[in-house]
Amino acid sequence: MMDIVDELNRAHRELLDGKRKTVALRRRYDADVEDVWDACTDAGRLSRWFMPVSGDLRLGGTYQLEGNAHGEILLCEPPRRLRVTWLFGENPGFSEVEVTLSAEDGGTLFELRHTAEVPEEFWSQYGPGATGVGWDLALLGLALHLAGGEKVDESTFHETDEGRRYILGSSRAWGDAHRAAGGSADEVEAAVTAVSAFYAPES
Repeated sequence: MMDIVDELNRAHRELLDGKRKTVALRRRYDADVEDVWDACTDAGRLSRWFMPVSGDLRLGGTYQLEGNAHGEILLCEPPRRLRVTWLFGENPGFSEVEVTLSAEDGGTLFELRHTAEVPEEFWSQYGPGATGVGWDLALLGLALHLAGGEKVDESTFHETDEGRRYILGSSRAWGDAHRAAGGSADEVEAAVTAVSAFYAPES
């Protein structure tokens, strides 16, 4: 049985802080590259671990995640590399997500980079965890899917003991990445508190 909280320790997190912010995650999955690629690009499989997706899923096509981001497929090099624009809300500005897969120790090294222009008032309040915790939840969903498990219900996950531990651990881990990128202690603590309250509000 998978230890969901232990999944947090399988990922390396990094913040590249500049005019544009990049949150980067890297972890290994016990599945071959072709299987992970299919899980990340097949609409039917995406809906089982991530979100329902519609659109023209090919290079130059567009996609829409149900109730979430939409964008254009900028780069598609099966089964290794995918880059899309990742647009959400009004006037989203620059936002791109790139996923790179490579074989490692009989499995797959999964690397994700989300680079965006983030309004200063939003960044100063939430820091990298606003996006990072969401991606941690996605990587957990992919791990469960590849292992044959069921997708967690994100609407109630924070109400379970392991769900709260996972989310709060992710928020702290992004606080560590923020600090390593030069964030001040007060700035990081405030952002971790705000992100934790957003993703795992007290019942």
